[in-house]
Amino acid sequence: MATAMVRSGLRTALRGGSASPCGAPASKRTFASAARHDDAYEAAKWEKITYAGIVTCTVLAVYQLSKGHHHFDTPPPYPYLHIRNKEFPWGMLFILSSCIV
Repeated sequence: MATAMVRSGLRTALRGGSASPCGAPASKRTFASAARHDDAYEAAKWEKITYAGIVTCTVLAVYQLSKGHHHFDTPPPYPYLHIRNKEFPWGMLFILSSCIV
């Protein structure tokens, strides 16, 4: 334990700091996030960007949905639909009554 304290004191002295607890205060440790920007400024900036994005997306969605889309009067006669125009042997009454129910 004592050797660890001596090593720590030697390291501090070699770095140019004070080894005694009553000496000069240690320099404040600075992090990259505290370099030049304030957290409140960054939060306000991203809040404005978020609101601008919401407004932009809403305007584009309203514009896109208000245009509508084209409807065909009659669907094109695709050959793979196999539309049958002949009545069924039991008549169309059964099909119409089952659709109503």
